[in-house]
Amino acid sequence: MRATRPTLVVAAAATALSLAWASAATAEEHPERQPPFGGERPPALVEPGSGGERPAGFSISAAEAIEISAADETLREELEQTPAAEPTAFVRGQRWQVSWIDPQGREVAQVIVDGASGEVEEAWRDFQVGSELARGYEGAVAQAVNSPWIWLPLCLLFLAPFFDPRRPFRLLHVDLLAVLALSASLFFFNRAEITASVALTYPVLGYLLARMLAIGLWPRERRASAGSLLPLAPVRWLVVGVVVLFAARVALNVVDSQVIDIGVAGVVGADRLADGAQLYDGGFSPGLDLRGDVYGPANYLAYTPFEQASGWDGVWDGVPAAHAAAIAFDLACLAGLVLLGRRLRAGPEGRALGWALGFAWVACPWTLYTMNANANDALVAALGVGALLALRRPPARGALIALAAAAKFGSAALAPLFATADGERRWHGAMAFSIAFALVAAAVVLPFVPDGGLRELYDRTLGYQATRNSPFSVWGQAPSLDFLQSLARAAVVALALGVAFYPRSKTPVQVAALAAAVTIAVQLTAAHWFYFYVVWFLPFVLVAGFAAHPRIAAGPERPEYENGPPKGPVPPTA
Repeated sequence: MRATRPTLVVAAAATALSLAWASAATAEEHPERQPPFGGERPPALVEPGSGGERPAGFSISAAEAIEISAADETLREELEQTPAAEPTAFVRGQRWQVSWIDPQGREVAQVIVDGASGEVEEAWRDFQVGSELARGYEGAVAQAVNSPWIWLPLCLLFLAPFFDPRRPFRLLHVDLLAVLALSASLFFFNRAEITASVALTYPVLGYLLARMLAIGLWPRERRASAGSLLPLAPVRWLVVGVVVLFAARVALNVVDSQVIDIGVAGVVGADRLADGAQLYDGGFSPGLDLRGDVYGPANYLAYTPFEQASGWDGVWDGVPAAHAAAIAFDLACLAGLVLLGRRLRAGPEGRALGWALGFAWVACPWTLYTMNANANDALVAALGVGALLALRRPPARGALIALAAAAKFGSAALAPLFATADGERRWHGAMAFSIAFALVAAAVVLPFVPDGGLRELYDRTLGYQATRNSPFSVWGQAPSLDFLQSLARAAVVALALGVAFYPRSKTPVQVAALAAAVTIAVQLTAAHWFYFYVVWFLPFVLVAGFAAHPRIAAGPERPEYENGPPKGPVPPTA
């Protein structure tokens, strides 16, 4: 059939419009979707022909882009410290990238100039040149979760059921507010003000460390007059809240989240395991801008069921296996905490405690932040909750702590504490724990040791993590404190070993508190800290703070206020 002229004209016009749209879409760059946040490839850097030529679609030349970048305030600050830096301009899609190189060949500043308008769109110096994570790209991590319309209501929900208006200064309120206080650090992180964000992190972690040590080492019996954990909120409200909030976070994960490098690494590792390929041979993710072989084998094993169900096509796009894994890890934490409450208390009080723990988990903005980034950190939290559930079964808790340590190595610091969590029979339990820990760790790790042996495995995983150059810690911000970091790490080792022996007999609440303290102490001395790490210690903090209350719910059969709230102030309690 011959096409009529009008048909050909319409088809040609449609094709031209499609090509124009595709060209515009290609020209637009989305750094928040590029590694480590997403799989969109950044434009290739192309050297221009000469400084005076203007590439097609550009209104300024390389020389003009360099001149514009030199006038930027960020660059001027860098040139005050590195006056010998020299510029080199590259075509980057529809923009100029002007890289300023010091005499040692290091890129000390980077300025992105729009090729058409000549406006400076990005300007980075110091550690922000080499760390895209430090640039504050909007929505790069966890997307809409950063919105105040989501974050602030979650903060209120996290605190509201546990707030006692008669005891506004009780320590539980302070503890929960401390967890939320890290939001101030996140605020500055999202504005690319990393020095301020780091400075605001350590006081909060320090407070939580001190509180958990106080609960774990020097517990005190609380009077019934201290009030209940849930002074006003009925348990059935918490049940409904858990269901609604979990469904909402799953929906948000499906419709508005992208998979960062952590989740992709888990899926790639699981795919390599399924194909019989090595994990630590240096060829982990060919074709991807990804350093993914930095975790223990248990991390990749945990992703295997999801990778087998959804597959991996080698393209960093939607990665449904990573979404499914993040949701499953989050659900495992939630279910474990609900069960743990019933394990710690009998009858209706145990049911109330379980749902209180579960509600706090799903209402906490940090757990949603981690889940919506499709990170793997909730896996560590789930294994920690499992170890608390297995406190009276030394082999089971030994296996669970071994799996946590073989996923993310920092969890190994919990081994001494959980080895001696049996009270009067602690040495018998410690032996059973140690045997199970060793067997599981060997079974999970040894089959994946690379040809270079344990040394190569260490260098690619824990060694890399411990020595990485990161601006997200006080140690990365102030390298001159290296000597103090070594002393702090020695103190953490002493703490991890010391809590295995003192107190001699520990309640589950004390074990949880000391587990939180050890975890926080490890994080305080780490070369890199990020907000996902909150979920490592959050379950322990919640158990230590909630389960210590003599009463959980103020129900009709055990009213908190029989004749209404009494007049006058009430002394603050823990």
